[in-house]
Amino acid sequence: MTAPNSTPSVLPGSLQTNRRLSQWLTFLPDGRVQVKSGKVEIGQGILHALVQIAAQELGLPVQAVEALPASTAFSPNEAVTSGSLSVQDSGTAVRHACRQARALFVAHVAEKFGLLASDIQVVDGVFMHGSRSLCGYGDVCGDVSLDREALPESALSVNLGGVTDTPLRPDLWRKFLGHTDFIQDLEWPGLLHGRMVRPPNLQSALNETAWAQAAQRAQAMPNVQGVYRDGLQIGVLAHTETAATQAADQLIADLAEAKAWTTPAVLPDAEHLQDWLRQSHLQTSTVHAADDGWAKAQAQTVQTLQADYNRGYVQHASMSPSCALAHWQGDALQVWSHSQGIFNLRRDLALALACTPEQVTVQHVQGAGCYGHNGADDVAFDAAWLARFANGQPVRVLWSRHDEMAWSPLGPAMSVRLQAGLDAQNGLSFWQHTVWSQGHGTRPGRQPTPALLGSWLTANPFPVLMAENAAMSVGGGSERNAVPPYTLPALEVVNHRVMDMPMRVSALRALGAHVNVFAAESFMDEVAFAAGQDPLALRLAYLQDPRARAVLEQAAAVSNWAQRDAAKHAATSTDGEWGLGLAFARYKNTGAYCAVVAEVVVAERVHLKRLWVVADVGHVVDADGASNQLEGGAIQAASWTLLETAKFDRQRLLSVDWEQYPILRFDDVPEVSVSLIDTGEHASLGAGEASLGPCAAAIGNAVFHALGVRVRDMPMTPEQIVKAIDAVDRETPPVF
Repeated sequence: MTAPNSTPSVLPGSLQTNRRLSQWLTFLPDGRVQVKSGKVEIGQGILHALVQIAAQELGLPVQAVEALPASTAFSPNEAVTSGSLSVQDSGTAVRHACRQARALFVAHVAEKFGLLASDIQVVDGVFMHGSRSLCGYGDVCGDVSLDREALPESALSVNLGGVTDTPLRPDLWRKFLGHTDFIQDLEWPGLLHGRMVRPPNLQSALNETAWAQAAQRAQAMPNVQGVYRDGLQIGVLAHTETAATQAADQLIADLAEAKAWTTPAVLPDAEHLQDWLRQSHLQTSTVHAADDGWAKAQAQTVQTLQADYNRGYVQHASMSPSCALAHWQGDALQVWSHSQGIFNLRRDLALALACTPEQVTVQHVQGAGCYGHNGADDVAFDAAWLARFANGQPVRVLWSRHDEMAWSPLGPAMSVRLQAGLDAQNGLSFWQHTVWSQGHGTRPGRQPTPALLGSWLTANPFPVLMAENAAMSVGGGSERNAVPPYTLPALEVVNHRVMDMPMRVSALRALGAHVNVFAAESFMDEVAFAAGQDPLALRLAYLQDPRARAVLEQAAAVSNWAQRDAAKHAATSTDGEWGLGLAFARYKNTGAYCAVVAEVVVAERVHLKRLWVVADVGHVVDADGASNQLEGGAIQAASWTLLETAKFDRQRLLSVDWEQYPILRFDDVPEVSVSLIDTGEHASLGAGEASLGPCAAAIGNAVFHALGVRVRDMPMTPEQIVKAIDAVDRETPPVF
């Protein structure tokens, strides 16, 4: 216990804010151990990784350890599952908690049997003295209290030896076999089903006469329990999902036919989106200030290079629409949600519904994810709001595909300008990186008012929140990875935050790193081309971190980079032009190191043939899980880079189905090879978002290698390629 007025000790990972061992572990009489984490399972395999960590530290078989789904009722508050921090923060906390719990159990068993603790080993959950079996965890779990604060420990020795991996994550077997583990599958007796009816945009107005007529007709449909409205927050409750869907669709159609919506033109002009970003009201911050060497660097510059890189809005496009269940029992609210931040959601639900957080319990249930802030929190509010009209019955709300595409927050559009100078020896003299973007965060739990869509639509609405950026100490938002990993003579990085919110934006996997790394690593290739240098050699010349150099060099080796130009000359052109591109980043400049090499063939469009991904994520807990995350991130980035951009007019989002918003299909998925570097000397780093930026840039660089034309706007559609070719034809003389 901490002495009064003393400074609390610094504890590792999430133990710092959840300091008691009992918050993390429960030992059961049958010998099993339950691990409690505030991080949630969204397909990334975190629960399986935590099981492996606990099993290793406690000396248990993995089958004896269970990681419980997170709940505000009993889990430690670890805020949001994001930023590739789950293994890094929660895994570290679990490792230390288990290590200390094991020591407590060993000390108790030693005292019980009159032995030295140093003479006791734990083998498969049994305390052993030589060949003598003493007892198991379950036999003495009632004698050892974990209701104590964790003790600080020295830095972990991460050369821990391997964990025996199960052949496949147990939850994957259930998913493959179609078990009903997802929130969309939950069905209970007496359950009412809800559907939402949304306005075209947040500034719309509704004709009251048309509404009354449409609502009356929907109310009279079979199996409809009620049609409810508070301002522009509109929902239908019915006894079956089919009836709820039919009533909502009828209501939407009737309102459209009656032209009941007045919809102002408040969205940007899609044709001039980058101009809108740069001409909006801006909040400018200096991420890295030019130092005293800037003037000298400018004086030594004999050639200045400049290029702009752009991305439109990107949609979350979850494979299944968001879903939630809610049940009011008196003043107590129980919510089942696939939110990535159940404690933050609980806090905002309490604000929006005028109750206390203690009245709200949020239980995490797996759902279709997207690695970012999608509609999961919003549909939880919808369910809780509708459940107030359910007379004590539980309510399930499933968004429609249209709802999911039109109303989940978007990944912000971004524009990046790079400038660099070359000196008389074709060396880099300065580097300048400038970003224009809205903020990348409107997640719940971080503002004085709720960040929940429905709470912005009621008759007495909470204010629509402006997107913010995370602090640079945790990686930043729009400026994430804008600081290059290279040692440069002079550097300046500036971020212009767009202070307007015509369309709702928030966190999408990797935040600004996808665009910033795409821009910076594409520009490194442009600099190499202008200087007549090999892109790999240029990077290595300015890269001092040995771990960074190692992943780049291994990526070059496994992809046969040294033979790149020879392979291009040997490639036949019957299928298109062949190219190979490379890129590197250290995620957030503090996380995992990742290099990607992309192989493309460009014909009528870009065909991504193969990706080589090499990463250093420190101590590897679950090699298969880490590889899956790197591969999945690269494939998602490929989809963004080649295909995805939101379509909209001045009034509403138009890309509300898979025809208008194409994503990478299975027949377009490239072959992906993942290599992990683990020297046994470094602590674990998150893998989930490390590959996205490097993958995007590697594809862009491969397209340039194939065509000799630089495509700087994502997605790299055939139209953008033609536009880039036309731009080169108009340049006199070429810039590069």
